[in-house]
Order: sequence, then C-alpha cells, then structure tokens
Amino acid sequence: MKITVIGTGFVGVVSAAVYASFGHEVVGLDVDEKKIESLKSSRVPFFEPQLEELLQTAQRNGNLTFTTSYQDAITGSDVIIIAVGTPSSEDGNADLKYVFASSESLAPYLNENAVVVVKSTVPPGTLGEVEARITKLTQTKYFTASVPEFLKEGTAVYDTTNPDRIVIGVKDDYAFKVLEELHKPFNTIIIKVSPESAQMAKYSNNAYLATRITFINQIADLCEKNGADIQEVIKAIGLDKRIGKHYWYPGFGYGGSCFPKDVKELAHYSRKIGEDGNLFNKISEINENRIKKLLDNYSRKIGGFQGKNVAVLGLAFKPNTDDMREAPSTKVIPHLLNEGAQVRGFDPKSLELVKYFIKEDPSVSYVGSVEEACQEIDVIIALIEWPEILNFDYSKVRKEQKSQWFIDARNQFSPQLISNWGFKYLGVGR
Repeated sequence: MKITVIGTGFVGVVSAAVYASFGHEVVGLDVDEKKIESLKSSRVPFFEPQLEELLQTAQRNGNLTFTTSYQDAITGSDVIIIAVGTPSSEDGNADLKYVFASSESLAPYLNENAVVVVKSTVPPGTLGEVEARITKLTQTKYFTASVPEFLKEGTAVYDTTNPDRIVIGVKDDYAFKVLEELHKPFNTIIIKVSPESAQMAKYSNNAYLATRITFINQIADLCEKNGADIQEVIKAIGLDKRIGKHYWYPGFGYGGSCFPKDVKELAHYSRKIGEDGNLFNKISEINENRIKKLLDNYSRKIGGFQGKNVAVLGLAFKPNTDDMREAPSTKVIPHLLNEGAQVRGFDPKSLELVKYFIKEDPSVSYVGSVEEACQEIDVIIALIEWPEILNFDYSKVRKEQKSQWFIDARNQFSPQLISNWGFKYLGVGR
C-alpha cells in the first residue's frame, strides 16, 4: 500500500517509520520545511530510543520519504493518516484547527476509495466534521476511520510494533478491511468499533491511568499522616487480581504531553454535554495542586528552602525522552526559586530544551552530570528515574560537616541505603 502520514511529530514519525518497516511505501508530510529537511537526513527532532535507526533503515530501503507537498504525498495514496497535534486551551477545549486544515488540504488530491484515518486524539463527533470539510472540496468517493494510538514516549517504537490491540473505528466494512490488512503484521488483536467508541477509548485509556496515579497519591498522603508505608500498601493491594501490581506510581503527579491534556479535554467534553460534576474534573484539579502540596510539606520538614542549594535531578517528564511538556521540573524549579533556593538541574537529554520551558533566572544553572549538580548541596531532589540518577553513588557528594536532605520523588531508592550514606531521606507516603 501507499500510506501518507500527515504530521511529523512524535506519533507521526514513529507511525511512518513502523509502517515503512513492514514494506509499505510511506510518505511523511508536514508543512514545516525545517523539520522535513531534518527527517530527510534521518535526523529526528526529538529523542526517542531506536527511532533514528528505524528511520535510517526505512529510508535506505526506499520505503520512506518526506515532503512538504500535499499533491505529491496524497496523490495515489491508499491510506492517509492524520497525526497532527491537537493542542488544548487552558480549560481543556481541544483545538482541532490542524486536523481540519489537513482535511481540507488533502481533499483535492484524494484517490478513489482512499481511506482517511484520524490518528490524532480528538473528541467524539470529530470524524463527521472532517468528512464535511473534505466533501465540500471533492466529489471523489472516500472512506474515513478513527484509529487511536496508545504508545508511550520512551518506548514508542516497541509499543508501536508490539501493541496490546489495534482499535479501528469505522462505519463501513470496506474501510475496516483495508485497515485490518494494513495492521495484520502487528500480530495482535484487532477490534472493530464505531468512530465515537474509538475516540472515547483513547480518552478513557489515558484518563484511567491518570486516575490510578491520582488515587495512589491520595493514599500516599494518608500514609504520611498515619505511619503506613505506601510501598507496602501497594504490595498488599497488588496481590488482589482485580487490582494488580502494575502502574502504581506515587509521586509528584502525572505529566507529559498526553495525560494532563487528555484528562482536561475529557473533563471539558463532559461539561459540554452536561456532565459537569464528574470525576475527571476533580482528577485534573488534584493533579494541578500536587507539586505545590508536596514541596510545601518537604519545606516544613527541612526548615524551608530559603538560602539552600538544591539539586534537581531529571528535567524531562519521564526517562528515555527529552520531552518537557508538563514535566514536574517546570513547576518544581520555579517554586524553589520563589522560595529563595539556589538550584542546579541535570538531565541526560533535555538540557538544550530547558530554556523553552523554564524562565531563565540567575539562581538556577544546568549542568552535565549528577556529580556536578550535587556538589556542596543541601537538598537533592531525585525527580525522574533516569538510570544515571538511580545508579549514581551519592556517597561521593556527601559532606559530613553539614546536614543534607535527599528527596526521593518517585520512591525509587532504598531509604536505608540513603540513610547509611548520611543523608536525611524523604520519600512520598513513606
């Protein structure tokens, strides 16, 4: 098949490279000329393990090309995948202008019986609006579908090639058969649902995972007050098969490009259709307040951050990515600076991006190693569990003549080991 992927962001590039690896003729399309030129040279404009190698192989084999021309990309294409961004406003309203602009731009070049797939995360009902825009501009017969993605940054290539399931939201058998054939090499369960169900499945998936994080953070807060250890609680409840041991992450709350956005969008959508007082509105509110609540709690325990040298380790929102969208560091560092701290930050991949997400301040600097960040430090905040942060020997930076605090923001360290090194350990719910 000839496949066109519109949008060369995170989802678009990964999808294009993976479809090309299965032998399809794939064209990546974007209006950003700089991004396209970079991708033509197999340079990915963001960090994602294994992606650059996959990109190079697909281009070397002649299966993957990139262009800024809608005419070149869409003409003769069997499947057109819209994978553009859907940013949301502060109140969570999904901005669909890029989806609609793509729909209108592709319409004049549609091949007969082409299938237009919306992979972007969009509210239920969006597919009908896409069809209305295309139909105004062409009389060519075409089909539409909604095929949401469920990949995770940091493991996107593996997740895309080894999915738990493929969800295909369609209104007709023809589009389903085409997309079923396209996705057979993934060797997983393929389910056929309505477009609205597919769109709700994506929102529901992320909202549920965000709910688990919010729930366990609420339990951790109770543990702080009653002497229980949240990690022991997780071990106990995880043995219940209805609950499971997976995906319990007490800490500073959920971040990244998907969970905050999707929960807010689902909350906004629920209010729009008259379901104002539901759970999703509260989850977003609790998560928004999480970081300040924890930092205020730590501040009381250490005697305030004023005048203290603080190392913040891990600036991206999770390991194995340089994505700083909604990363804890973007709230933690400004809070510490407002409290009068001197801050040194470290991250293996995102140091070049910090300036776009955290306002420059003379009281903060960014350094190239854990050891440099922790020199003569009063407080270490291990924010994200990069291997470089987890495996560092912190006894190297321990100063016997001073009190030093170690804040384990993800409960990844042994409290006993940290204490044996002479630090005062603080975790989450421990």
